[in-house]
Amino acid sequence: MNPEQILQPTLDLIKETGLFIRREGRNFDRSKIEQKGLNDLVSYVDKQAEERLVSGLRQLLPGCGFIAEEGTAQAADEEYKWVIDPLDGTTNFLHGLPPHAVSVGLLQGRELVLGVVYEVIGDELFWAQKGQGAYCNGQRISVSPIDKLSGGLMATGFPYYDFGMMEVYLQILNEFMRSSHGLRRLGSAAVDLVYTAMGRFEGFYEYNLNAWDVAAGILIVQEAGGTVTDFKGGSDYLFGREIIATNGRVHAEVLEIIRSRWHKGQGK
Repeated sequence: MNPEQILQPTLDLIKETGLFIRREGRNFDRSKIEQKGLNDLVSYVDKQAEERLVSGLRQLLPGCGFIAEEGTAQAADEEYKWVIDPLDGTTNFLHGLPPHAVSVGLLQGRELVLGVVYEVIGDELFWAQKGQGAYCNGQRISVSPIDKLSGGLMATGFPYYDFGMMEVYLQILNEFMRSSHGLRRLGSAAVDLVYTAMGRFEGFYEYNLNAWDVAAGILIVQEAGGTVTDFKGGSDYLFGREIIATNGRVHAEVLEIIRSRWHKGQGK
């Protein structure tokens, strides 16, 4: 597989899928919302977007596997696996709110080699290839130069179905409110990550995330010069369901606030 050969067709496919989402969003009928679980919503738009992506990506890279949110296709022991969230920020979309995004990452074994996020409403296409830097709409991007958390803006996500760590989560929230310029909750982890990559946020953290929420954004942050870890400071952030992504310069401060409270709250 030559990454250069599939990059532009992949970008085109993902943007086309995002434009489909935008068109459907203009006149979306909320009676067509389905509920997969507590506050876990889906619509025909998510499903059809994923079908478009799987069909197109399978043609670009025959024999590949898929880790996809809506289960359109599955992975087995393939060398290359696409990790797909066809509509990250579904709840935003269903309520007519930005941001929401298409997020697609490509794994070779367990290494991310390509990541693409298209933020639908802002028409911003982010991508990164392993070792090739990160880009937004064709322009090279990099993380913020801010080197103190006190001068930074943080992003996070709120629990929406698993509230077992709510008390600890609120303690961490309180600490960041006091230690930074503030926090934002946009409702799309993929967008939080790419906004960190281009310096709009100094950092982002969240738990109970799936691989398809973060795969593309992880590589984009890393290629933009940022740092990504789990809540222990380790590397189990793709499948480990917890992630901290920062500009690198404030990572130690962010990690200390989270690590000192999170694992104590878990009794570890």
